[in-house]
Amino acid sequence: MTANKKGRLLVIDDEVQILRLLRHSLETEGYEVHEAKTGLAGLGKVPSLQPDAIILDLSLPDLDGLKVLARLRESSQVPVLILSVRDSEKDITSALDSGADDYLTKPFRERELLSRVRAILRRTQVVGGVAVVRIGDVEVDATARLVRRAGQEVHLTAKEYAMLLLLVQHRGRVVTHRFILRALWGPEAEEDTGYLRAYIIRLRKKLEANPSDPQYLKTEPGIGYRLVEE
Repeated sequence: MTANKKGRLLVIDDEVQILRLLRHSLETEGYEVHEAKTGLAGLGKVPSLQPDAIILDLSLPDLDGLKVLARLRESSQVPVLILSVRDSEKDITSALDSGADDYLTKPFRERELLSRVRAILRRTQVVGGVAVVRIGDVEVDATARLVRRAGQEVHLTAKEYAMLLLLVQHRGRVVTHRFILRALWGPEAEEDTGYLRAYIIRLRKKLEANPSDPQYLKTEPGIGYRLVEE
């Protein structure tokens, strides 16, 4: 993180009012804020700026935000929060599957924006003071944002990785359905346990030798999940 700051943020958006609002809100909270009004300008700033996170609009004057995200992911795993007026399930799913860490629609509440920014920055910090956490033959490298199983890299979507990292941060403890849903999808998703269950199934298929009898990702019936260190 930037010295004496909570983090260095790059905002890629061409709306002057949004830029003004974001700068005021984020700088008041102690973040260092940089701006770019086009996708190409934003991509050009990333190598030298090395932001801790990016806030990216999808409707840019030169490149669609998804194309900016795709180019960014060719060389960087910096956390990306999409901030867009597009609110269809297709747009949101496409962005998350393309590597976005979170998605927030405009208009937005300032407190929710700040909460989302804090969340994506937390997910990239070293887990429990240790750069690499090993759970059996599963290795989570929080610094490189890589997951390996038996030495082989495992591809996780941004949301799958965020869920795994949340469980790693609380390893050995039961994490409730509500806590996970609130942390990853916001308060409005607190009751959507079926959606959560689908992600747990996907994680087990990628990380467990026997997904139907998981060794690491344990279910606490009616309560939540627990990542067991064995």
